[in-house]
Amino acid sequence: MSIHMHLRAVAESGIRDDHTWLAAFMWEAWENHPAEYAAGIAVSIDKVWHAVNDLYAAAGVLDADAGEFWTLPIYGGRPVAHGADADPSDPPLGILEPPGVSQAADFLTSVSFDELWNAAGAKLVRSGWDEAQAGQRFLGHHRCLQGFYERAATAGHAVVRAVWA
Repeated sequence: MSIHMHLRAVAESGIRDDHTWLAAFMWEAWENHPAEYAAGIAVSIDKVWHAVNDLYAAAGVLDADAGEFWTLPIYGGRPVAHGADADPSDPPLGILEPPGVSQAADFLTSVSFDELWNAAGAKLVRSGWDEAQAGQRFLGHHRCLQGFYERAATAGHAVVRAVWA
């Protein structure tokens, strides 16, 4: 089964706070994901996004001053509630507004991947995985998120999140 968390940067003025509209917008974005990824306005993480969040949670353990900024890249923002007319099969959606996007970008550029991996990596390696390959996979996700959030923050964009199953 394929499951992905899809993140899409968009001007805040281009978002409607309506689940049905936003689900259609994100579906179109998902259909165009390769081009949007290449343009730097979208990124997705396969079923390990929970573990990427757990990796970032190590920042709160390593640095008490890190606050809760580590929660922003994966689960940040607010959920968009299903309206009465929403299709219940539409994906869960969330919106991280521009100030949160900037905070996520700042967190991702200031945190040391190596320190996070040293603190939490062993807990994230699944049975049967090679630890070095897993580390490279997580580093790849981290670098993609760093670039994505930096570009979104620089543009003053919000980030919309959908989970496709």
